[in-house]
Amino acid sequence: MKIRWLNCGRGVHSLRAKLTLTNVALLALGIVATTAISLMGMRYYLLDQVDSQLTKMRDSLSGSQLTIRQIDSLSALSFVRDRVVPDAKDQQRSDPDTIYAAVDGRGNAVGILGVDPTEAQTGLARAVGDAAALSRDADPHDVKVHDTPYRVTAVQLSDGTYVLMGTSTEALHNGMGKALKLDFTVGGLLLVLLACVTLFSVRRKMLPLEDMVETSSAIAEGDLTLRVPSSTHPTQEVEQLRLALNSMLHQVESAYRTREHSAAQLRRFVADASHELRTPLSAIRGYLQLYDKGMLNDPDERKRAWERVLAETDRMGRLVDELLTLARLDQQPELRLRNVDLSRLVRDAAEDLRAQQPERPITVGADGALLVRADESGLRKVLGNLVGNVRTHTPADVPVRLELERENGHVRLCVADQGPGLREEDAARVFDRFFRAGGGAGSGLGLAIVQGVVDAHGGEVTVTTAPGEGLRVTVTLPTRGHH
Repeated sequence: MKIRWLNCGRGVHSLRAKLTLTNVALLALGIVATTAISLMGMRYYLLDQVDSQLTKMRDSLSGSQLTIRQIDSLSALSFVRDRVVPDAKDQQRSDPDTIYAAVDGRGNAVGILGVDPTEAQTGLARAVGDAAALSRDADPHDVKVHDTPYRVTAVQLSDGTYVLMGTSTEALHNGMGKALKLDFTVGGLLLVLLACVTLFSVRRKMLPLEDMVETSSAIAEGDLTLRVPSSTHPTQEVEQLRLALNSMLHQVESAYRTREHSAAQLRRFVADASHELRTPLSAIRGYLQLYDKGMLNDPDERKRAWERVLAETDRMGRLVDELLTLARLDQQPELRLRNVDLSRLVRDAAEDLRAQQPERPITVGADGALLVRADESGLRKVLGNLVGNVRTHTPADVPVRLELERENGHVRLCVADQGPGLREEDAARVFDRFFRAGGGAGSGLGLAIVQGVVDAHGGEVTVTTAPGEGLRVTVTLPTRGHH
């Protein structure tokens, strides 16, 4: 059953949702900051234009030295029309864009050219309050006339009358409001678009991660052969993760296979050891039962039975010793490395074989001294088992050759006989424990011990054989030892 954990939805706790929320939040923050800065800049620019116009009009009146009576005279009418007095139609509007009002020292609006103050002029005077303070301030102020925002400034005439000049900023605020709505509308659409693009992009980028989850789930269910496939357009980090995960899965599979093989080998080893030990124990038990029942009355029979018991005891002792040797090799013991003359060990093994089988032709190719960094007792055991294998499984008149040579930092030891040889299927199992080709003599542990000792030294052992062509065992060892 395939499970797509990343696709089943985890709310805001999923990586996809977190990345989307992060991108949307950053864009929203950027939109808010950009909108605020742009609106502030626009407001400053437009207000600066309004203030500049008001300041120019104030300065023109301030330098004219006019009085309110002079403004009332016909000689000043044209100037006032151009500079101060608004159009009659504008005066009738409740909230004109520009308001000019004359106020006395008490802050009350007064008429100009015999015209009573309009409602807008009266409202402006009331909103300003202290015209004297406003005239002393170089910058215009913000006031509200009938809930309409104005920028207003004041100038004092030579007779003490104050002229208020106000320009409506309602259009400016309305424009800023529309710009704000437009920015937030476009920003919202951008946020929605970014969220959709991020979700699609993240989902596409996370497909390899979903494949990894599926593969891991399948492996957890027992299928160790699966690997994470490569995506079409992988990112560098995801590809590195895929390669690392596949490498780890390969190691896990190898370790699992090795463990299963070791467990099976151990079970087979225990079964074979029990079988091998049962044979001498059964023989010993049988002779003891015969003796206990008084069935060995003849001295010759008792002697023969005793010899058989001793032989089976010796056989069982050798088997136990070999089993202990293999057990120690499986535990990877620390070798006692020192310089060993391998040529001398080869010659000693050949002499032992001559003493045991004088009629066997033996050829030794190990002249001079050849030093290797190795455990001497282990090498003696290797040579003893190889020679013993020849002695046990070949006729006594079959020639055997022991060769020793150095090559590229390694030493090659060959023990070859001209015996009957092995079939291909038997040669493939020759290093298995308790394997005996054709059910021959021996415990079947000799070559297994040879392989264990050679592996402990960091070397290699191989077998070359064929039916009727003899058996050639080649041991390759490093000259500097194995750490």
